[in-house]
Amino acid sequence: MLFAADSLFARLRTAARDDWQAYVRHEFVRKLGDGTLPQACFQRYLVQDYLFLIHFARAYALAAYKSRDLEDIRQAAAGLHTIADTEMRLHVAFCESWGLTEADMAATPEAQQTMAYTRYVLEAGMAGDVLDLHVALAPCIVGYAEIGSMLASAGQIDGNPYRAWIEMYASDEYQSAARRQIKHLDSLMRRRGGEGRFNSLAGIFGEATRLEAAFWDMGLRR
Repeated sequence: MLFAADSLFARLRTAARDDWQAYVRHEFVRKLGDGTLPQACFQRYLVQDYLFLIHFARAYALAAYKSRDLEDIRQAAAGLHTIADTEMRLHVAFCESWGLTEADMAATPEAQQTMAYTRYVLEAGMAGDVLDLHVALAPCIVGYAEIGSMLASAGQIDGNPYRAWIEMYASDEYQSAARRQIKHLDSLMRRRGGEGRFNSLAGIFGEATRLEAAFWDMGLRR
């Protein structure tokens, strides 16, 4: 289990129940899980995900700037390092196996859905504090862990052309990263939050979740 029932993430997920299910059980996810997703759709998603990760790294840099103590700065710096130096390198190598070069991906215009989601996350951090920003980031970080675990346990990965993608997000390493994000949300809520903030945070989480689903919609459009 990724999260405790009384964690902030669990409460936010419950508040956005319908939107969350529409995201993690989206048609794109289902087709990816059973191997029937058209290759052109997956390649379009991979290119836009490369562009998305660049802004995700910017969001962690913003989280460091918005932080007021060393613990939060270190957490943000670790996230930035993971994306810029590890996840992006793996992503580029994975994309090359699908015939996509980094130069080509970098030269591709951002889809409207990519722009909408990444700019929303950055705006949440600019207008709010580091808790608002991490809540906006959570549907991506934790959602992919839930999706990876769900698809890996469905028993449809043998012979699946997307097996490597599924196993990446189902891996112990990624699952641990998601748990750390959940734990950090609870820490931020204790130090910077209070029940009076929950409805506002739930609004941010719900909008970010809907934008995640829209990102899958973009992937389905060949």
